[in-house]
Amino acid sequence: QVQLVESGGGLVQAGASLRLSCAASGRPFSWYTMGWFRQAPGREREFVATISYSGTDTYYTESVKGRFTISRDNAKNTVYLQMNSLKPEDTAVYTCAQGRWPYTQLRSDPPPTDFGSWGQGTQVTVSS
Repeated sequence: QVQLVESGGGLVQAGASLRLSCAASGRPFSWYTMGWFRQAPGREREFVATISYSGTDTYYTESVKGRFTISRDNAKNTVYLQMNSLKPEDTAVYTCAQGRWPYTQLRSDPPPTDFGSWGQGTQVTVSS
């Protein structure tokens, strides 16, 4: 059974940085695409970033390009989201997700249905 556990969220001021981590277990981590999504109160879940199973390819939603970086350490079964220059509109619950099938081609704007396993989420709050 897949387990994804996020950490690193918190309350910060605008302009600050945070690094989220997501530790995975239960399946060979290096076989699967990973992604980060976020959901703000009253809004739909939104794609943030995704990384290929090898770590060589990444995609981001437009609003975070140049500020956020997704990376992975396959030896540690962990995916990261480095978030710089945070804005109040980045406030949301951030959730990591693992691809539904192994060795799939990365998509630039993957729907949530591309992912079969989800973490519980970690709250990120950015004050102005």
